[in-house]
Amino acid sequence: MGKDLYANSPAARELFDRADALLGISLSRICFEGPEEELKQTKNTQPAIFLHSIVLSRLMESNGAGMAAGHSLGEYSALVFAGAMTFEEGLKLVRLRGELMQRAGEEQHGTMAAVVGLDPSAVEDICRDAAAAGIVQCANFNSPGQIVISGSVAGVRKGMELAKGRGAKLVKELVVSGAFHSPLMQGAGEGLRTALSKASIRAARIPVYANVTARPVQNPEEIRTLLAAQLTSAVRWEESVSGMIAGGATSFIEIGPGKVLQGLAKRINGNVDVRGIDKFSDLQTAIPA
Repeated sequence: MGKDLYANSPAARELFDRADALLGISLSRICFEGPEEELKQTKNTQPAIFLHSIVLSRLMESNGAGMAAGHSLGEYSALVFAGAMTFEEGLKLVRLRGELMQRAGEEQHGTMAAVVGLDPSAVEDICRDAAAAGIVQCANFNSPGQIVISGSVAGVRKGMELAKGRGAKLVKELVVSGAFHSPLMQGAGEGLRTALSKASIRAARIPVYANVTARPVQNPEEIRTLLAAQLTSAVRWEESVSGMIAGGATSFIEIGPGKVLQGLAKRINGNVDVRGIDKFSDLQTAIPA
């Protein structure tokens, strides 16, 4: 992950080396060599994805974006891209966020499940009905008909049972290390809120659509509040992308590993241009003319 960037760009090497020095661990080694089990630990996954995304954004030939957004962890990358926080500040926060979320997942075991084929109000009703069995709520409103629920094992599995009974096309439990974006992350939220209160956050130079509200934000104190709330709140991704389109966006570039957000954007609105930058070779072809 990211090894081709390091090999082909002095600027990328400088950022990877700076991340290693700042965190006091060889994050670059974990990214490039693994082992996969180590990279998949939330405390490592989050700074690794953040670093990869920021390196790519710095290497882009064009930085003329009019707005930005990021899914969950990606909101930090979007805020750094928008100038609301420095690379160093963002990296420290995502490393802490990963550590706190991993600890919360170990202390309060939970799970998540994808529900496909039901509208948001139906899934919210299911969560309310399933709450008698345990904690469960909508965690990600990803695209039309694709929603993730999160909470205690008993609560989520009851929600899965109800969703199947109410005609969901697909219900699948996810392999995760915690019940992200649910009340089971409350302990992590308290530690992150303390760190955010001390972090240096500036006004964003472009609007960043916040996960919690699906609305554009640029004010530093509002950014701070929304990032703290994000851990236990749903990611309103479908609304965010729709809001960006309503705000004038016609082209989206996913920056970072994978193509998940490209697929979601196409399902949200098939009329927008969607591209991605994952590897060094993508940098020459992904920027619209």
